[in-house]
Amino acid sequence: MADILFWVITLALAFAVIGLMLAAAARGRDGATAASADLKVYKDQLRDVARDLERGLIAEEEAERLRTEIGRRILAADTTQRAAAGQSRRGPSQLVTLLSILPVILIAGYGVYYMKGHPELADQPMAQRLSAAAELRAARPSQAEAEAIAAAARGPLPEPADPRHAELVAQLRKAVEARPDDIDGQRLLARNEALLGNLGAAAAAQARVNALLGERVSLSDLEAQADMMIMAAGGRVTPEAEEVLTRILSLDRSNGLARYYSGLSLAETGRYDLAFRFWAPLWVDSREGDPWVPFLQSQLPDLAWAAGQHRYELPALTPGTRGPDAAAIEAAADMTPEARMEMVRSMVDGLMTRLGAEGGSSEEWAQLIRSLGILGDEARGRAILLEARERFVARPDDLARINAAGKAAGFE
Repeated sequence: MADILFWVITLALAFAVIGLMLAAAARGRDGATAASADLKVYKDQLRDVARDLERGLIAEEEAERLRTEIGRRILAADTTQRAAAGQSRRGPSQLVTLLSILPVILIAGYGVYYMKGHPELADQPMAQRLSAAAELRAARPSQAEAEAIAAAARGPLPEPADPRHAELVAQLRKAVEARPDDIDGQRLLARNEALLGNLGAAAAAQARVNALLGERVSLSDLEAQADMMIMAAGGRVTPEAEEVLTRILSLDRSNGLARYYSGLSLAETGRYDLAFRFWAPLWVDSREGDPWVPFLQSQLPDLAWAAGQHRYELPALTPGTRGPDAAAIEAAADMTPEARMEMVRSMVDGLMTRLGAEGGSSEEWAQLIRSLGILGDEARGRAILLEARERFVARPDDLARINAAGKAAGFE
């Protein structure tokens, strides 16, 4: 019944508008008739003035004033009559054009609405949308639940290429369980669990490292924990992972990894406006080799539209940098955790090539070292660590960042 009422009301409104348009097109002929009658009256008035002057009923000055006023009215009426006559001559063609276009407008309008519209959908005021987003955010799965969902979707892990490695990791687990406060043991366990694909266990071990470090924890350690947690959760930012991101941003507001994941968390729960505030400035600050660049390039334009920024255009990257190629952008649009790991590998290779050829900041070198640690590329990781130490040996703050990244990656 509600659907029928909707269509009846919209059709009635459509035909009412059509009637007004047709009436406006036909109004020109009525205007021409009225102007013609006014001209006849004014001409009679001129003859009356001439008679009164002949009889001496009015003076010459008064007659001249009346003739001037009547002449002004005749001129205005004549102009109106000419305009109305021209409109009247165009009237039939206007009516024909209007009558031929109106069915097209009706059919096209109702056809598009029939395919895309939802008359049964209730209004969604801003307060209701914000409330729904808040409920969606509160209903996010925990880290353990998200890891279970991701593991079920992924299926069993492949057998390790080297069975001896699996045996050594099993022994390492027992040793760490016996000595849970051994920071170095927990670091080693986190790295090796990641190598085997046990990202949940790797994230738990890294979380234990950070808990043991307390206030001494480095950004590299926190970034490694956040990255492992989110990958273990299938790319979802859980409330527990968000706490780690918040801690990172409290230490470094410019941290790219935390800014990207924080924006992703908001986008996943419908707060596109807040996610845009994270991602738009992050894109401007990004450089070639940053692992989030292909994701932003594929997702930021759509996010801007959803956030109400309909005129947003993706700015060019900082001069001297290059964005990802078309294949990388297409791959990032709909990525599984496994594909995401491949993307990280390609970004790591690009970053390594650029840093070797052009150099870079200590933050970029630290990022490369951490990434190699997550990928389990120990040989290249140790070589990059030694090279970075040589480059920053005379700058204590930068060297401390490099050493912290090396330690977090398990290369010491």
